[in-house]
Amino acid sequence: MARKKSEFLSGLGTGYEMLKKLIDAVLAKGGGDEDLRRILNEPELVESMASLIVRKTVAAVADSFSVTVDYSKSLAEMIAVGDYDFVNSDITAEHFPISGKGKVLRKLVLVHLGREATTDEALVEMKLRGLKPADIEGILAFGAAYPDEQRKFPIVGLGSSWVSADGYRRFPYLGGSDGGRELDLDWGWGGIRWYGPCRFLAFCE
Repeated sequence: MARKKSEFLSGLGTGYEMLKKLIDAVLAKGGGDEDLRRILNEPELVESMASLIVRKTVAAVADSFSVTVDYSKSLAEMIAVGDYDFVNSDITAEHFPISGKGKVLRKLVLVHLGREATTDEALVEMKLRGLKPADIEGILAFGAAYPDEQRKFPIVGLGSSWVSADGYRRFPYLGGSDGGRELDLDWGWGGIRWYGPCRFLAFCE
């Protein structure tokens, strides 16, 4: 199949204007030539930029969900309410401290990128949509209120994380099938990609 071509490659005037806008934006944020050279040396940066431009392939937001986050409960109590068949032993109050007070009604959505994506790409997409990645409290409240959702696809919370002894940053996620439900950890930093079916749980700010 022939590679698609862009009219901007033959229209140097327009291409120059596009490049100038990019350079001006980088300089306005305090960057310089060394930052611009990253475009040549970091393929993942170019891919992230392309993903932001091609809006047809980025996230779709599913129906919204309402949950009550009860900050008066300990992490262990929040986990117990979810009645999971498996809980990763590293999901502890030491690794994931609870912050907040009282009972708070929150609105949540599931963000589906529809493709493999890095943690950075998912976070950028949520920010563009005015969403905040759900933390451990949000994940646990969602899992308890909507136990069957995690049987459909993995649900990741990028608002809380813990760096394990092996140096990997791990994020909580809800997973499972008809056989059972799990509260587990997975790592998604340093270029590691979350696979396509994943949903990212996010608060509506």
